[in-house]
Amino acid sequence: MAFTVSIELNREIELAASFDDAFALLSDVPRSVSHFPKVDRLVDLGDNTYRWEMEKIGVDKYSIQTAYACQYHADRDAGTVSWVPVKGEGNGIVAGSWTLSAVDDQTTRARFQTSAQLTLPLPGLLKMAISPVVKHEFNGLVDTYMNNLKKAF
Repeated sequence: MAFTVSIELNREIELAASFDDAFALLSDVPRSVSHFPKVDRLVDLGDNTYRWEMEKIGVDKYSIQTAYACQYHADRDAGTVSWVPVKGEGNGIVAGSWTLSAVDDQTTRARFQTSAQLTLPLPGLLKMAISPVVKHEFNGLVDTYMNNLKKAF
């Protein structure tokens, strides 16, 4: 048995960086991901496509590892870095984008949007108890990522 947890997140942060510096970091997937917590491995699949393999969480037979792949596209003129899911890779489907805009020469506003569907190999009876925990964990990871990005500049 398995069940799916759907997550939608929107965040906005200001980075103490020029537009060019912020875009350079966020469009460089391995460099950007280095600021994301609890990533076990980022696997380069070629063609600007990467598989995320997160650290395992849980205990004993109830431990899970989230894995998913996305193809990334950066458009400097539009100020966007977007990602679309690669089907058949892992137990997650993730899509989203960064939208950047210069506030001034040394500050960039970064809007982050992502949606995820994570299929967990657990009994359906656990869905009511586990779904809020998974959503809370995902929110925490993204919040830490945002704070790490702020510290990077």
